[in-house]
Amino acid sequence: MMFEEKPEGNGSLVDENQLDLGAKHQANRKPAASGRAKLPARQEANAKCGLPRKSISMYTWQEIQRHNQETDQWLVINRKVYDVTGWADRHPGGRLVLNHCAGEDATDVFRAMHPDPDIVQLYLKPLLIGELAPKEPNQERNKNSQLVEDFQELRRTLETLNMFNANLGFFFLHLAQVLILEALAWVIVWHFGSGWLITILISFLLTVAQAQGLFLQHDMGHLSIFKKSKWNRLMQVFVIGHLKGFSAKWWNNRHFQHHVKTNIYPKDPDVDVGPFFVVGDLQPVKYGKNKVKHINYEKQHLYFCTVGAALFVPVYLNLDSIRAMYCRRSWEHFFPQDIAWVSSFYIRYFITFGPFYGIFGTLVLIYLVKLLESPWVAYVTQMSHIPMKISIEEKQDWFSSQVLATCNVEQSFFNDWFTGHLNLQIEHHLFPTMPRHNYHKVAPLVKSLCAKHGLPYVNKPILKAFGDIIRALKKSAALWMDAYYSHPET
Repeated sequence: MMFEEKPEGNGSLVDENQLDLGAKHQANRKPAASGRAKLPARQEANAKCGLPRKSISMYTWQEIQRHNQETDQWLVINRKVYDVTGWADRHPGGRLVLNHCAGEDATDVFRAMHPDPDIVQLYLKPLLIGELAPKEPNQERNKNSQLVEDFQELRRTLETLNMFNANLGFFFLHLAQVLILEALAWVIVWHFGSGWLITILISFLLTVAQAQGLFLQHDMGHLSIFKKSKWNRLMQVFVIGHLKGFSAKWWNNRHFQHHVKTNIYPKDPDVDVGPFFVVGDLQPVKYGKNKVKHINYEKQHLYFCTVGAALFVPVYLNLDSIRAMYCRRSWEHFFPQDIAWVSSFYIRYFITFGPFYGIFGTLVLIYLVKLLESPWVAYVTQMSHIPMKISIEEKQDWFSSQVLATCNVEQSFFNDWFTGHLNLQIEHHLFPTMPRHNYHKVAPLVKSLCAKHGLPYVNKPILKAFGDIIRALKKSAALWMDAYYSHPET
């Protein structure tokens, strides 16, 4: 079934300063399957918008759900159907994010993950292939349509209340905290020398700076603080690359998967942590039945406390970031910008602390700080997810999937500072682009919507949240043991 759609506007959908979102990835793009080279995104948009009329097809959910493969990806956003197959490799959030949502209604996911959806209309318009047939519901039939409507109404209310507007002063004070702590560490070494007691003191100061820098890095990966997109990107790569020494692209691609499919195994990289640990109810049974025993998972909770948490940042995250930057497939996307910014992190340390510790001593200082930072970050990031529901893909509505996979930790001045407001994970996962200083304002409304639809709104003390990580790992270990010793080898 077809209908005619008249184009809107003149094809110039965004400001000139916003046009380079995907333009960097155009230069070395491979030809299309037909042998004709693809046009840059802006030219594609302008060419299609310049057509006098465009035919659009009508589709049913049954037809759309068949297009959920890596080589055939359709999405539905606000009842419009998009074929994103050819765009996936150019997607700034990573191709896997689109692949994870293929064949689904992605309206709430799309709105949650894009600070300014008007910008991405430039890229959506050429991908439009049709609409849902008039008799089709807005979402798949297995979803709670009333809950979806209530959540969308809640979001509109929060937008009206300006809850998505960032307070520049808040984030600059946070950045100032990090810079002052690092400067203070250098002044202490310069004035008092590099003795053991001084080294311990500055390691503590640098650890606090690095942990708080990671929380700021988390903000920069989600928010549009400045009106000009180029300043947002510059701020992000400065914080993630220069202050933290991680690849910004790597962080975005990994972290956005976590947000889009929170606690969905194996789509969420934060819970697909084999062979180091088995988490949830499904992965332990799978490993046990297949006789997988890379470590003694029976004692994994002890490994987490003694080794895993300490190596989380300096080994696991650090090596994964380096691997991503130098991976051949990602070379075009990560080089040279990410490598340059990450290199600047190490250069800064060698310039400031090299004269006192030498090259080797400075490297030891860097990894000592990362080692001290790591348990802090590991416990804060895992306390709201590992103890919660971890499942395979169930294609739930956005609100339910995020509420069931996350929990909050009680709010206080210390908890807010110590966790970088990651104690309010429910609100953060429902509204990733909301600045963290507004989470506590929207929490009562979210809690009310949970009560209306019978969903748990979990809020716990911080020490209980830390303990629940260990209890969850012990529970998963018991499931692994039962499957490992009770099932014959296959």
